[in-house]
Amino acid sequence: MGERESWAVAVAREDGEGCRRRLLERGLLDRSLRVRPEGERLLLPVLEPVEGAVRATFTAHAPRPELPRHELVGGIAILPEPDPEAARLLLASRPSITTVAAPEGHVEGPYRTRRFAVLAGEPTTVTEVREHGLVFRVDLAEVYFSARLSTERQRLAGLVKRDERVLDMFAGAGPFALTLARTARFVAASDINPAAVGAMIENCRRNRVGNVLPVLADAARLPAVFTRPFDRVVMNLPLSPLPFLPAAFSLCRPGGTIHLYHLQSAEGEALPALAPFPVADVVERRVRSYSPGRWHAVYDIRTGPGSAP
Repeated sequence: MGERESWAVAVAREDGEGCRRRLLERGLLDRSLRVRPEGERLLLPVLEPVEGAVRATFTAHAPRPELPRHELVGGIAILPEPDPEAARLLLASRPSITTVAAPEGHVEGPYRTRRFAVLAGEPTTVTEVREHGLVFRVDLAEVYFSARLSTERQRLAGLVKRDERVLDMFAGAGPFALTLARTARFVAASDINPAAVGAMIENCRRNRVGNVLPVLADAARLPAVFTRPFDRVVMNLPLSPLPFLPAAFSLCRPGGTIHLYHLQSAEGEALPALAPFPVADVVERRVRSYSPGRWHAVYDIRTGPGSAP
């Protein structure tokens, strides 16, 4: 193994796991080095001198075999393509992986779900995802769920104020809704998929969350359901959310915020769709890569006076 000097970020022990995840998702964590305890803090090795970084000496990990590219959702590892040999390698790589699967198609249908083929391990698409103190039970064949948006959920949680009313238009099993409910006064969480709403109700019960209202509804019809506007609207749809912009703007108060998540292949791709609406300000951010030449972006939109056409 041996020792090596590297840049490091110092964090309190209780914040270590959250910081490690964020660095990992941004591609900054040096996974070849062991995290180093130092009193009440942890030193996390990073690949470049980020803000606040210091130099420190770390113990190197023993060399590990390169694992196939995959997305981890609870105990299920998802390969981009069906590869039985890669599936066996992943299953043997760590005890926390109980199932390895690959999608049999794209996100599709009115319920925005994917079909999966189990390649190794337990023949199930049901798993539990633990995220920043919350536990989500989800069946990936019935409900869309992206563990890679964990950092984005925490970013929004840091923006929500105590007295806010929040609307999650495409709530799924409730990861955004339950995360924001820790701060917001009230969260309405809608989905057109009955299985998603059922999972969300169960996840509210498991996490003892009482200020989330699960709603089974088509997002386009929500203006007929709610007569009072919201301070913040979340639009995280696996397919294009742009057709639902009229509903979102009619449901968000002037001066409120809409978080529009859009899968795109060019910067500013969603901006023309915002032109007819009362937009006071908009900031575009890249959230995560999706496939070669495509990425998930979020448009943080502050609404102006007026209403949707």
